[in-house]
Amino acid sequence: MTVTRARGEELPPLEIPITRTLIVAGAIASRDYQDVHHDAELARAKGSPDVFMNILTTNGLVGRYVTDQFGPTAVLRKVAIRLGAPNYPGDTMVLTGTVENIEAGPGGDTAVVRVVGVNGIGKHVTGTVTVTVPAGGAA
Repeated sequence: MTVTRARGEELPPLEIPITRTLIVAGAIASRDYQDVHHDAELARAKGSPDVFMNILTTNGLVGRYVTDQFGPTAVLRKVAIRLGAPNYPGDTMVLTGTVENIEAGPGGDTAVVRVVGVNGIGKHVTGTVTVTVPAGGAA
């Protein structure tokens, strides 16, 4: 099956409420026990106004955003992100994406998507995701 997306296409935004539970659960799930991801008092002692999301949780949310756009058979090939403004509890991150390239191949179509995630204080994440929709998969 071919990707039903086009080069230059802007993907619909995804709003993700940034809750304390999401931040802590993401840190625990990724075995990141740094106190700044689960203990508000210790985070403040280190100069942060509150706990903040770790990069592995952000990476997972970016991957989810892209695979949601390309269907259940989509396979992440590469996720390359850079963090900016922290995600703090009570904020909302809005992920958006633009299809930069699509290439047809014998195993399926591969797309490169530019992703940006913005919160109330600025850009939280920027990067690119390479995703393949296997031949015979649904997009």
